[in-house]
Amino acid sequence: MPEYQSLLVTQQNAIAHIQINRPEKVNAMNAAFWEEIIDAFDWVDHTDEVRVVVLSGAGKHFSAGIDLSLLAQAAGGMSKDFGRNAESIRRKVLRLQASFNAVDACRKPVLAAIHGYCIGGAIDLVTACDMRYATSDAHFSIKEIDMGMAADVGTLQRLPHLIGDGMMRELAFTGRAFNGEEARSIGLVNRTYATYEELLEGVMGLATEIAAKSPLAIRGTKEMIRYSRDHSVEDGLNYIATWNAAMLQSEDLKIAVAAHMAGKRADFAD
Repeated sequence: MPEYQSLLVTQQNAIAHIQINRPEKVNAMNAAFWEEIIDAFDWVDHTDEVRVVVLSGAGKHFSAGIDLSLLAQAAGGMSKDFGRNAESIRRKVLRLQASFNAVDACRKPVLAAIHGYCIGGAIDLVTACDMRYATSDAHFSIKEIDMGMAADVGTLQRLPHLIGDGMMRELAFTGRAFNGEEARSIGLVNRTYATYEELLEGVMGLATEIAAKSPLAIRGTKEMIRYSRDHSVEDGLNYIATWNAAMLQSEDLKIAVAAHMAGKRADFAD
């Protein structure tokens, strides 16, 4: 398994469990994290034996967001040339965005299991996941506004596709905290659990159910959902017609139909 400074990656059958692993620092996202998350999801994407990803945080919290020392570094070391400063900052922001784009673009479904703090950059991260689940007392906040900045690595772009526009603006403009139950009521998370243990058990159970489906069908479904999010209905229908022109010829379809007719569980190749 890959080994990292900021992440702990394990595999249980067809499920990869990626944990943010800086519990002594409230799982704050340091410089290593932003590079390692790209590498971890590249490994997931290229490992056929992995069909689903569960993303969680080690210790008492999911993540307190970006490590403030990174913001301090970004603010320092500037030259007197505003143009070059601006270009440098832009390149750094785009590099940070690439970390969570890797999560969004992963071919396999990514399920976030959230407990404790999910603040600032952590919300950017979970909005890049396919589904989100939380403990009832999880603590959410789009905290960037209180740091004198606009969230810039995905929250403001992805959150409007998950919750209502008015509520998204309220949370982004105020930075106010909200718990797991409110997150569920506005559609940010699918389900809440009383404890972290119940949360992880529930999410792993759902991941196991998804992993039992046809890998080709799951990956095609995710690709279509992502594409349709950013394109018109007509474009999405045209793409799925082209996609399935090839994928409906797969052995998975034959296996699934035969198993369904026989009342048995289908067994698909990776």
